[in-house]
Amino acid sequence: MKNILALLAIVLITSVALAQDTKKNTYFLDGDVIEATIYHDNGMVAQTGYYTKENKLTGEWVSYDTNGNKTAVAEYNDGEKVGTWYFFTDKNIKEVSYMDARVAKVVTWKSSDTQLVVN
Repeated sequence: MKNILALLAIVLITSVALAQDTKKNTYFLDGDVIEATIYHDNGMVAQTGYYTKENKLTGEWVSYDTNGNKTAVAEYNDGEKVGTWYFFTDKNIKEVSYMDARVAKVVTWKSSDTQLVVN
């Protein structure tokens, strides 16, 4: 019986300690926009960006993988995709340009050890 109680106490303490490491998403009012930081389950930042008070994405949004590597940079204006977005992988960078909230152009930059090559 003592062993079971000790095991339960260890499990409870471990789960409480692990739960405290989890970060909660944060939202701060910054003038007319809401600054958001969204976290992965492992506590690393998943996305940062802004919302309007009407809950529309606006400004620059940056996405990260679970290791903290940047995976995308996007731009919104009042909920619509605008400008040039960048998507990053180990081997290339993809540029996606938007006009009137539609894809206008896609360019893929392939990476070698010494240079970037447009594909």
